[in-house]
Amino acid sequence: MKKRVLSAIIMILIFVPLLFIGGIPFAILMTVLALGAMYELINIREKKKEFPTLIKIISYLLTIFSLVLTYNQNLFSYKMSYQLISFIILLFLLPILLKDKKEMDYDINDALYLIGSLLFINIAFNLILVVRNYSLDYLIYLLLITVITDTFALITGMYIGKNKLAPTISPNKTIEGFIGGVLMGTFVATTFYYTVIDPGISLAILILTTLFLAVVGQLGDLVFSSIKRTFNVKDFSNLIPGHGGILDRLDSLIFVILAFILVMGLI
Repeated sequence: MKKRVLSAIIMILIFVPLLFIGGIPFAILMTVLALGAMYELINIREKKKEFPTLIKIISYLLTIFSLVLTYNQNLFSYKMSYQLISFIILLFLLPILLKDKKEMDYDINDALYLIGSLLFINIAFNLILVVRNYSLDYLIYLLLITVITDTFALITGMYIGKNKLAPTISPNKTIEGFIGGVLMGTFVATTFYYTVIDPGISLAILILTTLFLAVVGQLGDLVFSSIKRTFNVKDFSNLIPGHGGILDRLDSLIFVILAFILVMGLI
């Protein structure tokens, strides 16, 4: 417990100041977190089969390049994003031709896993950076949805949780916890948005949007739990003592921010 509390304090002391500072310091933090997340996805897959060292190095370099590119442009231009995606696909598919060589045990399953992981991690952390560059208040709104929902899902489930939400995926999660977390997350985040960001917005639309994002965040948590069960691991890593890995902490936020961008594109 002491280790968990100490890690939480350190994370807050690092993240909160950089969140408010923004700019290059926050971009560096996002790059470090993206690298850690990419490492975790590679690491859990390597429990079954190792990737060639060169392929792993390329994955990390592309992660860094993607975040640097996003920071410099603020928003990905469609042209550049398609070029980068095409480059990633070609770069990880072509080495399959060398699969018969002893030093290159690499096949289509490896390539698709790495392509999917790279696109997922890079898009997610790029979007966090994009939202922060656009507006600190928007990112705080999304963080409130994530943190409050997760916290009250845990508290509600602990005290009144009786019915399992997804016993085969995450046995400790309950329906009561899910509902309690979503409702409280929606209330707090909606209040913040309405009073700080845009008091003129339709309250009904805001509540429904926030409720949707809170639900997606909880479902994202379950998706990552399912991934861990697939690879038979409790945590993605032990990079954060007492808390597991980076993806264990940011699973809900990643899905919330993906859903937020989707909603903003529809409104």
